[in-house]
Amino acid sequence: MAKKDKSPLSAEEKRPLTKENLKKLSSIFSFVLPYKGIFILGMVCLLFSSLTLMAFPYVTGKLLDAASGKQEWFINGLNQIALLLIAILAIQSLFSFFRVYLFAQVSEKGLADVRKRLYAKFMALPMTFYDKRRTGELVSRITSDVGLLQDTFSVTLAEFIRQILTLIVGSIFIFYTTPSLSLFMLATFPLIIGGAMVFGRFIRKLSKKTQDELAQTNVVVEETLQSVQVVKAFTNEPYETNRYAQALQRVVKTALKTATYRAAFISFIIFALFGGIVAIMWYGAKLVATNEMSVGDLLSFVLYTTFIGGSIAGLGDLYGQIQKAIGASERIIEIWDETDEQTHEGITLARNEVKGSIEFKNVHFRYPTRSDVEVLKGINIKVAPGEKVALVGPSGAGKSTIVQLLMRYYPLNEGEILLDKVPVNAFSLESFRSQMAVVPQEVILFGGTIAENIGYGNPEASLEEIREAARRANALGFIEDFPEGFQTLVGERGVKLSGGQRQRVAIARALLKDPKILILDEATSSLDAESEHMVQEALEELMKGRTTFIIAHRLATIRNADKIFVLEKGQIIESGTHEELVKVEGGLYKNLVRLQFQEV
Repeated sequence: MAKKDKSPLSAEEKRPLTKENLKKLSSIFSFVLPYKGIFILGMVCLLFSSLTLMAFPYVTGKLLDAASGKQEWFINGLNQIALLLIAILAIQSLFSFFRVYLFAQVSEKGLADVRKRLYAKFMALPMTFYDKRRTGELVSRITSDVGLLQDTFSVTLAEFIRQILTLIVGSIFIFYTTPSLSLFMLATFPLIIGGAMVFGRFIRKLSKKTQDELAQTNVVVEETLQSVQVVKAFTNEPYETNRYAQALQRVVKTALKTATYRAAFISFIIFALFGGIVAIMWYGAKLVATNEMSVGDLLSFVLYTTFIGGSIAGLGDLYGQIQKAIGASERIIEIWDETDEQTHEGITLARNEVKGSIEFKNVHFRYPTRSDVEVLKGINIKVAPGEKVALVGPSGAGKSTIVQLLMRYYPLNEGEILLDKVPVNAFSLESFRSQMAVVPQEVILFGGTIAENIGYGNPEASLEEIREAARRANALGFIEDFPEGFQTLVGERGVKLSGGQRQRVAIARALLKDPKILILDEATSSLDAESEHMVQEALEELMKGRTTFIIAHRLATIRNADKIFVLEKGQIIESGTHEELVKVEGGLYKNLVRLQFQEV
């Protein structure tokens, strides 16, 4: 069973508003600093928008007093007060427009900077990081988490401040103008707050359970869509549909239970809230009857109370959103704190300086995620410039690990690797890898055009150079057969091309890069005979004058290799040419040859 993914918005992803967590959120807030002028202007608009809105209940009360003939205000006419109300709404609307617009500018630009930095961080992180993380989790960081922060900066933060202002200003006003009625209103709060806490506890637990069950249904979808060919090959469509239906039933059952509590909570709040309003109106009516307050003051009080109640209700949800934003910022900062590959430190290599000799000296290696297993045990390999070296052996022998270490994807545990008699760690990682190209077994193409995929080997190459690389890779024929030629879209991961076509595009890409060191990772193992012949011809062209490491299970492709190293359980147990190794009685290479070609 696949591991259950956590929803980025689940209840358990919330973080308390501690000083440390607010500091983490503020570090994300630093991306707003380049736009602080716009942000401050937005805050000013927010302040005036909130204050002008808070004047509305007061003036409304004065309008009612004027209608009842008890006006003792500096404006006496109904029309004048009505016009003042309209002016207040117009001013508030104008400030609200600029507040929303300005905060949107800050959030869009600031969070775009966050996304750019996060993506640049992804590009700078070493392979050890990706060995420990799932792709879906990383995509969630740059989409869901940053999106949540965007909502926080553009909407939640502004609303939170506005509701706080409404609560403070409204409370000050009602306690100043009608203290006795305000104290009566406070007496109704314990019942509402107590009920909200009881219901809220159950609803939070059930909401978390619903999120977990929903995450499980997403796991089913992810598994089946990624392995849809396997599902269809075993005709298990009904089984998977039923599995998803059962997962959804559990979601529905939990969600309906949550809805029951939520419905009861809403009903309670409606009853308690309006019951409280009735009680306040009753008590206020008594005060009006005894001339202790005017009808207008009562209306103002009720409106302010409604504003305050709405603020209190809204603050709960906004508080939850800020907690989630802290969780999102924490996950983003966690990635920022990862150690980068030091791509620019060290000697810069120019291509005409590189001869291409490679030497592995007593190399030992354990993968960081499997530190208990020694994958390579004292590997010694010496390759002269321009030589073709083959690595053969059973699966898990360490062949791919050797080329991964040559590419400096992982640090060595012991020993060293030399390029032209200089330790590879002395070179800048960027210039070192620029001398190398890889043609893998499973070619990964980007979803653009054929020209873009070939040009990936040298982004500055002209279309004519791309065309020449395609010709040398035996790819020009099939490319020109397409109606769009080099502008043909290859589809996601190159699905619109056959295996042989993808391999030849990858070879053209490597040719365009013009590396000194070439790695062929079982580049023809999954092809039919005709495609293999075409690809093999292209590989011969690609290998000319380059130091080449060939990983191969199909031994026919390495007969002409200058050296063959036979690996078993992380050690080189045999080495030599094809002719030398087939003469070793009881040797592993001779046995592999016998199995593949029935040679004696």
